[in-house]
Amino acid sequence: MAEPEFTATGVRIGRRLRSLTRAGQVRITDGRLELLTSYGSEIDSAPLGEVRAGKPWFGSDDRATAEVDGRRYLLRLGGPSGEAGPPAARRFIEAVRRATARPT
Repeated sequence: MAEPEFTATGVRIGRRLRSLTRAGQVRITDGRLELLTSYGSEIDSAPLGEVRAGKPWFGSDDRATAEVDGRRYLLRLGGPSGEAGPPAARRFIEAVRRATARPT
């Protein structure tokens, strides 16, 4: 298995007003985005070609959005793991954009 291009733990993952997990994981590995619960169960995953990432119009700088096969998730990339705050959200967005900009 290849080294992950991006990993964040302690991520709050939600859809609309529903929280799916408060301490989940976001991983980008081998050209795939994976959203996982705190127990490691998969919430959703897709090839990066089918993923869009960005910043929400509202909210703080530690948040990012991920649209996976038409399903929109709000990610709060901050938590007790030390990988918190705006740099993690920016790194996630940039990792998705770098991976989707590669010629295949």
